[in-house]
Parts: sequence; structure tokens; C-alpha cells
Amino acid sequence: MKSGTRLQLSVMMFLEFFIWGSWFVTLGTFLAKNLQASGLETASVFSTQSYGAIIAPFIVGMIADKYFNAEKILGILHLLGAALMFQMYRAESVSVFYPYVFAYMVLYMPTLALVNSVSFRQMNNPEKEFSTIRVWGTIGWIIAGLTISYVFHWDSTAGTEAGALKNTFAMGAVASLLLGLFSFTLPKTPPVKDKTQKDSIAEILGLDAIKLLSNRNFLVFFISSILICIPLAFYYQNAHHFLEQTGLENPTGKMAIGQVSEALFILLIPVFFSRFGFKKTIMIGMIAWAVRYLLFAYGNAGPLAFMLITGIALHGICYDFFFVSGQIYTDQQAGEKYKSAAQGLVTLATYGVGMLIGFWVAGIISDYYTTHATDNFWQKVWMIPSVIAAVVWLLFMATFRDSKREVVA
Repeated sequence: MKSGTRLQLSVMMFLEFFIWGSWFVTLGTFLAKNLQASGLETASVFSTQSYGAIIAPFIVGMIADKYFNAEKILGILHLLGAALMFQMYRAESVSVFYPYVFAYMVLYMPTLALVNSVSFRQMNNPEKEFSTIRVWGTIGWIIAGLTISYVFHWDSTAGTEAGALKNTFAMGAVASLLLGLFSFTLPKTPPVKDKTQKDSIAEILGLDAIKLLSNRNFLVFFISSILICIPLAFYYQNAHHFLEQTGLENPTGKMAIGQVSEALFILLIPVFFSRFGFKKTIMIGMIAWAVRYLLFAYGNAGPLAFMLITGIALHGICYDFFFVSGQIYTDQQAGEKYKSAAQGLVTLATYGVGMLIGFWVAGIISDYYTTHATDNFWQKVWMIPSVIAAVVWLLFMATFRDSKREVVA
């Protein structure tokens, strides 16, 4: 790959995830502090990510792959996203904010696939080259968090009380505008499919891979993937607001430790796979969720602050050892015929169905403990996903059999 192309793709990845990290991490606190949202209203806003994940394959599969260059669609989506993000910045109530964030996530989620498409098409050896490009996305997310905490101090106690977190949307809008314009300078990435070719809805959503569920082990993994996304949703929806209310200084910057951990632990997956196998590797990821929430339940911003920091740092194990390992396992089990469809099916099940259920469960739990005034509010909230993760871990341990590859014909 030419050095100029590598630089272009790295900047693209940096901005793609800088945009997401600039507002999504602090969203729960913004909704509670700025818009006085209830638990269910917060769940409704976070659920737009799941709706976007469900709709995204149609945009990519039915439009991007057939009619237009990927880099041009990427540019248009981010320019539209910048306008929507600016309206999110101006919104003063959940009812006004919701339609804009819904439309934004429907447009943003397809860009996650598009930046990958643009990158892969420029590579001769994606297995070796992609990670060095994708890591700039993680760096972008980290820089966004550090900027919020240590440059602008929008998440400080004074900042949240003054409503400064709405400025994160202005920052995201500027970054989206930049990436929208920059996308038109990216290497040309024309459609790969004949526009006369008709794809069924089942094919677009990855439902053609449903045959894989006849494999008992894959079925167990599939169901476990949906269930483990319930405690995952608690983290996305509640973690920042929890850390801010607990009194931890610069919570957004400290949450970036999770992305640093993610970048480091992904390098250890091949070691764990070869030494312990898939089952034990993925079980480490599952139990890490239960441990993380226990640390959140009993930690504080004082002498036990190390428990909160450790819980954040466990993100690398939680995410990489389950989701990245799961993607590798899915690829191994699917065989050539179902590789793409299987990945699409698992993505739909996790980020679509599983996370959607999780966001609503988290909202219901938050509203319940808010209505039934109780001491140790956050301790009670965090115990729920900890127990769920532990139960999923036990079910997976009891029902999944570590075996050789079983490819469906």
C-alpha cells in the first residue's frame, strides 16, 4: 500500500471513531443532567444504536454495494450526520432530541461497514495490514475522551451542572463535517455487485446462515451472544453517569482506559486461542463482565477508586475475549459459503436484538430503583448485570462442548 493511501485510511479511521467517542460515552450523563431523562427515555435513546444496526445492512447491501462508490456514500452520510448532530446540540428536551438521534444512528451505523470496505479494497494483505489502520479508530475514540476531560473539562462537576456536555455534539458535528468532506478525497471504491442482481432480505440480514444453528455448539454460542449483550448495554447506558455521580474526576478521560485495554488485549487473543482453546477464552470474557460490575457495585471515588479504574480497564478482556473471539469462531464454523452471512447474522443478533433488549432492561431497572427510593442505588443497579453475566457464563460452561470445526455444508 502506498504511504499516502495508508495516511488517508488512518485519518478516515481516526475521525470515524473520534466522532462516535465524542458524544456516545457521555450520552447517559447528558440525558440525565441536561434533558432530565427518565430511565426508559434514556433506554429509548440508546436503543437507536440497535435500530441503526438492524437497518444498516439494507443501506450497505442494497445501495452501497450496487449503485455508488463507497467513499461517496460515506461522505454524504457524514455530511448529513453533521447537520443532525448540530440539531442534537440544540435540542432542549428528549422529545426534540430523539428523532434527530434516531435519524443520526440510522445514517452512522452503515459507515462502520463502509470504512472497512474502503480500507479492504486498498489492501493486498488485509490480515496483516488492516489492524495497523483500524488501531487509529481506537486512538480517535481515546483522543475524544481525553479532549472532553482534560482540554475542555465538559464532564467536570461544574461543567455537568452548567450543561456543558451538550458541547460534545458540537465537537462531533465539526468532526463529522470534516470526515464528510475528506471522504470525497479517499481512493475510489466502486460497487462490487451488479445492480441488476437481486438480493433477498434474508441474504442482506445474514439469515441465510440460519442453517449454522443446527450445529448445537454454534446455537449455544449464538444464544449466549444475545444474552451477554444485556449486561453490555448496562455499561454503555449507565457507566459514565455512574462514574460522574460517584465523584470520579474526569470520568470521560478515565473511561478511555477501556479502549487502551481493548487495543492491548486484542494482541493476546491468538495466545489464548492456541493455549486454552475457544471455550475457555470466551468464558474468560464472560466472567470478566460479572467481575467488572461487582467492582462497580462496591467501588467508590475515594479509597476504593482503584476498583472503578480496574472495572474500566477490564473492557479489553470483556470485549475482545468475547466479541473478537466470537467473530473468529464464527468465521471458522461458517465455511466459505456462509462466512459473510454468518458474521451478519451474529452482528444482527448482538448489536441489534441483544443490545436492544439490554438497553430496555437497564432503563427499567434504573426507573424501578429510582421510584422505590433506596440506599446504595448504583450498587443495586450493577448487581443485576453482574448476576446476568454470571448466569450466562454458567450456562455456556455447562452446554458448550469444545470440539473441532464443524462446518455446515
